[in-house]
Amino acid sequence: MSRPDPAHTHDPARPHLAPARLLDIDPLLENPKTRIVVCCGSGGVGKTTTAAALGLRAAERGRKVVVLTIDPARRLAQSMGIDSLDNTPRRVKGIDDSAGGELHAMMLDMKRTFDEIVEAHADRERAAAILGNPFYQSLSAGFAGTQEYMAMEKLGQLRARDEWDLIVVDTPPSRSALDFLDAPKRLGSFLDGRLIRLLTAPAKLGGRAGMKFLNVGMSMMTGTLGKLLGGQLLKDVQTFVSAMDTTFGGFRTRADATYKLLQAPGTAFLVVAAPERDALREAAYFVERLAAEDMPLAGLVLNRVHGSAADRLSAERALAAAENLEEPRIVDQEGGKAVLRNSPEAQDSSDEDTEGTEDPELAEDPERSVDQLTAGLLRLHADRMQLLSREQRTRDRFTALHPEVAVTEVAALPGDVHDLAGLRDIGDRLAADERELPDPADQPESPEASA
Repeated sequence: MSRPDPAHTHDPARPHLAPARLLDIDPLLENPKTRIVVCCGSGGVGKTTTAAALGLRAAERGRKVVVLTIDPARRLAQSMGIDSLDNTPRRVKGIDDSAGGELHAMMLDMKRTFDEIVEAHADRERAAAILGNPFYQSLSAGFAGTQEYMAMEKLGQLRARDEWDLIVVDTPPSRSALDFLDAPKRLGSFLDGRLIRLLTAPAKLGGRAGMKFLNVGMSMMTGTLGKLLGGQLLKDVQTFVSAMDTTFGGFRTRADATYKLLQAPGTAFLVVAAPERDALREAAYFVERLAAEDMPLAGLVLNRVHGSAADRLSAERALAAAENLEEPRIVDQEGGKAVLRNSPEAQDSSDEDTEGTEDPELAEDPERSVDQLTAGLLRLHADRMQLLSREQRTRDRFTALHPEVAVTEVAALPGDVHDLAGLRDIGDRLAADERELPDPADQPESPEASA
């Protein structure tokens, strides 16, 4: 794939991605038919900040927005000026509401959402038995996939209330982006599984028939499970599945309904990634999965893209110049300067001049100390250009595989976003096309920078 000519690159804060279509964010956010935006991707790529910035931008353009985050670090609450977030949407103050928009935010409480499902689909006595069951408490607090499933449950609840024009979802910080789509099926399969059904069978049969079935048909199995799991745990499981039996079907029904909601035209998926091999490989898997599931993909948000205002100086030339400065004998110099500098007379004179200074080695040859500093800066620049080159190759591989995916880039910033102004800046960069933006390269960059 051809690369853009370095002599014709544009804004270094937003490196040109020639092979890909540019993702235009504003029409997506302003379209009243867009009701759900799902920010997905592997963990640690900036989904939370992206979701918050999109929500703020949409609200300041007149939409009534709620952002649902599943971020345990609580950065979203801090950046929005809210003391804390919980399972109830809270209005964000301080936004520009001149267009009539509103911004609300909430953080998924996984266990509370599970409790709400039980309370909504069981009578009071049965709900109390379930909520007090030790096995249920473990399941609702930490069963693999529960967080992703509850995120989809909460999304379904928010959409059913029809209270907001736009719901922006920050998917859970899973190792794999596919967990968000796979979890409902996994949890549904568990709750509908053969073991669960066997454990509920005695309660279904009831009376003597149930006891006979339990004693004859399950004695060996329960004995073995009791040894493996412990008798009390097995009893808790049996009590739990007996109480939950009436709600099992509801889990799968709601999961299917939310899945269809995600496939609807009013939903848009934004895959968020960093310009790194593993993150973009995960993004490629997710793009392919969305296509296979007929889910609407809006495009890719590429976060933390590095740039340089001096990108005409290649890494190779910078390294060569650094080596020349560090080895002065191989540099062409005027009037035998290198010879004079290394002569005994020069050394003696230098010793006399620097007597009593704090750093005799530097004072001995101030020109050389400048050369060393310059060489160090050149090597830093070479490292930056090599990083840019790796990022470009990684982007090229992704766009070669998925040229149909529209892309927008966000430059690596010098620090974390911690307020509405920072979120607004991210929103501007998400929506920018060829507009001039401040160059983060003009500011010292932190290793912890995120977008």
